[in-house]
Amino acid sequence: MKITTILVDDEPHAIEVLDNYLANFNEIEIVARCQDAIQAFQVLQQQKVDLMFLDVKMPGLKGTDLLRSLKNPPKVIFTTAYQDYAVEGFDLNAVDYLLKPIPFERFLRAIDKVFTGLNMSNQSVSVAEKNLVSNKDIYLYLKVDRKMVKVNVNDIYWIESLRDYIKVVLKDKVLISKQKISLLEELLPEDSFIRIHRSFIVSVEKVESYHSHKIEIEGKELPIGRNFRNDCQRRFKLIF
Repeated sequence: MKITTILVDDEPHAIEVLDNYLANFNEIEIVARCQDAIQAFQVLQQQKVDLMFLDVKMPGLKGTDLLRSLKNPPKVIFTTAYQDYAVEGFDLNAVDYLLKPIPFERFLRAIDKVFTGLNMSNQSVSVAEKNLVSNKDIYLYLKVDRKMVKVNVNDIYWIESLRDYIKVVLKDKVLISKQKISLLEELLPEDSFIRIHRSFIVSVEKVESYHSHKIEIEGKELPIGRNFRNDCQRRFKLIF
C-alpha cells in the first residue's frame, strides 16, 4: 500500500527537508509539492491524497483555513516555525504538529503515528530509527550540475560552506551544491555530525585527531571556530 502524500509550504528549503526525510520510506509516494494553499486545494480536488504535510502560515490562505475548507481532508501533519498555532492544529484533528527546524527523530514519531492510524506495520519506522544510529541507509539528495545526486550520509567526511554553495567531501569525490550549510546541518543526524566552525561540519567518526583549535580528517586540518570550541571539547573528549 502506498500512502499518497502532498507537501505544502511556501519555503523551498522546507519542501527539500521533507523530501529528504521521506526518501527513507518506500511506502510513501509524494504526488505533489505545492507552494501555497490554493495550489494544494486544486490538487486535492483532482486526486485522492492520504497524507498532507501542511505549513500553517503562508501568503494568502493559511494552512489551517485550507484544512477547514475540506469536506474529506486527508491526514495532516502541520509543519511550522510558529508554536502559537499548535492548539488550533490539534483542534483540527491533525496527526501531529512539527516545529521547524524539524529534527529527524521528531519526524519519525510523526510518521509512526500515520502508520498506526492507517493500521500499517511500523517496520519502516523501526528501520529508520536503526538507520538514525548507524546512518548506513540515510540519504541526502543534493542538486549538483542541474541534477539531484543521492548521497549516503555515512560517506560524508566533511562539509564546507562556500558562501551560497557547499562543498561536500566524500571518500572518493567532492560535490558542489548551491545551498546553505545551515540546511545541511538540519538534515544530518546530530549524533554523527558536528558543526566545528561557521564554515565546517564534520563527521565525528571520521575525525582522526583533535586539538582545541583544529581537527584532522584524512590528513586535512580544519579549524575549530571560537564559538564552537565548548561543544567540540565536550564531544571529542568522549572519543579521544
